[in-house]
This record gives sequence, structure tokens and C-alpha cells, in this order.
Amino acid sequence: MAGTNRMFKAFADETRLRILNLLSRHKELCVCDIQGILRVPQPKVSRHLAYLRSAGLVAVRKDGLWKHYSLVAADGPFHKGLIACLRGCFSEVDTLRRDLEALDKARARKSC
Repeated sequence: MAGTNRMFKAFADETRLRILNLLSRHKELCVCDIQGILRVPQPKVSRHLAYLRSAGLVAVRKDGLWKHYSLVAADGPFHKGLIACLRGCFSEVDTLRRDLEALDKARARKSC
């Protein structure tokens, strides 16, 4: 039950939800991508990514100085349901939709 509670808490924070939403669209993002879209300080993004890692929702891959984050593969019906909701249900939430549009535009221009 602790894992389930941690996942619900991860989805209960707006910044973490926005990060999860971005990662549900793009397989992998670096902190600078996320920071640029959310327009929040890097330490705040990193703190929320650390929480998402501890909740078992996000994985990290180091590449030199850069850290790239991605969603972990869902490992059960509950986890799969949460990810499915990200990919479908939240398209109606204006902030989340705008984040995805901004990310698409930013990715077309450059990458870190």
C-alpha cells in the first residue's frame, strides 16, 4: 500500500503532474527541457524529479553532465491505469495541454 500512496501523492502535486505529463508524451527529457517548459527554477524541478524517482514513476539516465528522465514501465494494473490517465484524460486540462504544445515547439527548435 505504501507504493500506491506514494504514487497518489506524486499525482497530487501540480509540478509533479506537469512533469509526468511531459514525460508521458516524450520518451526522455533532460532537466533543462522540463525547466524551460514549466518555467520554474532548476532546483525545484530536480527536487520533484527525485520525488518521482522514489515513487517508482521515473527513471534517470546519466550522459556526461546531463541527466535524462523517462517514465518507468508500468508494473501492474494500478500503475498502468495512472499512466493511461496521463496519456488520455489530461488532454482536457489547459495547463497540461499548453505544456505539451510548448514542449513540441521547443523540441522542434533545439535540444540540450
